[in-house]
Amino acid sequence: MELNRRTVIAGAAAAGIAATTLGSGSAQAAAGSPAGRKPVKELFGTLADGTKVHRWSLENGGTRLKVLSYGGIVQSLEIPDRHGRYANVSLGYDDLDSYVKGTTYFGATIGRYGNRIAKGQFTLDGRKYQLSVNDGVNSLHGGAKGFNTKVWDIDPFVSGSDVGLHLYYTSVDGEMGYPGTLKTKVTFTLDRHGDWRIDYEATTDKPTIVNLTNHTYYNLAGEGSGGIYDHELWLAASRYTPTDPGLIPTGELAGVKGTPFDFTHAKPIGRDIRVGHPQLVTAKGYDHNFVLDKGVTARPEHVVTLRDPGSGRTLKIYTDQPGVQFYSGNFLDGTLVGQSGHTYRQGDGLALETQHFPDSPNEPSFPSTVLRPGQTYRTTTIHRFGV
Repeated sequence: MELNRRTVIAGAAAAGIAATTLGSGSAQAAAGSPAGRKPVKELFGTLADGTKVHRWSLENGGTRLKVLSYGGIVQSLEIPDRHGRYANVSLGYDDLDSYVKGTTYFGATIGRYGNRIAKGQFTLDGRKYQLSVNDGVNSLHGGAKGFNTKVWDIDPFVSGSDVGLHLYYTSVDGEMGYPGTLKTKVTFTLDRHGDWRIDYEATTDKPTIVNLTNHTYYNLAGEGSGGIYDHELWLAASRYTPTDPGLIPTGELAGVKGTPFDFTHAKPIGRDIRVGHPQLVTAKGYDHNFVLDKGVTARPEHVVTLRDPGSGRTLKIYTDQPGVQFYSGNFLDGTLVGQSGHTYRQGDGLALETQHFPDSPNEPSFPSTVLRPGQTYRTTTIHRFGV
């Protein structure tokens, strides 16, 4: 049975349980934190052109979040285990230079278009557009200089018992080949229960495409603690989109029943990951869009549960989007050193990106990602932590 977050934190505080070295402070400090405390800003680093990058720290309901103005990156996400001991459960770096040089998108806000577009090309209203190509012959996560490389304007806020950040970035017409000037607002909110909510908004002055998401890599046992193959995953998806060798969807919506892609009943991620299924061989593990049974919905619905049996930490994801990209960290190769001082190897973290389907602009049967003047793109994803 899942315990109430407030009960766990309060109980840990009463017992005087301190945080581990993976976190700072204590569960008692978290329990006693006043709701509505304003986020704290500090200098994190300076880019080569002299632009200052800041880190914002916010805390509420027992969840601690650190966000960079560079890339809208979640640099740290700390939550308690079943004993109230804190750990950072997101992969990332201690220094700005590693983020600038990195190609893993750790914690980044992704745009204009999350995931892949075949050959970096799409046609809209009879006109063909060529995007930045940065993944073989394809465009990935908005191109070579996507939103993950931009410095966002950030405004902190306190609203009742909620605390959070408004992030703003304007992408000019033609940036990375995309048409239209796209005005983007992303809001990170921590509520009094410790839920982390992301609200995305965008408007355009020309017809364009948009598909925003977040690319946090999770390890609920703690960043740098080892692999995630024993994490148990449930997905509300009875179909997925198989891919070609370039990881572009073929257009098929394939059933998961009887395949390693069946997470309709929770199972350890590692149970079937080394089965010689052609799709797992191509992607070196899971790197696939799962077609959520609910489709596009007016409100976020529960579609993912991730659980680490060792710590007891759980993550439930709610979204209004039609898909989730499950990536099992297949290309982490041991050359990256994370915040804990440990290297990241294959399977040391996983991403669960709520989204419209990859290559939607080129596949008429997929939900549309077209945004037109006068319309507002809106989508919400909620991350609920527990034990």
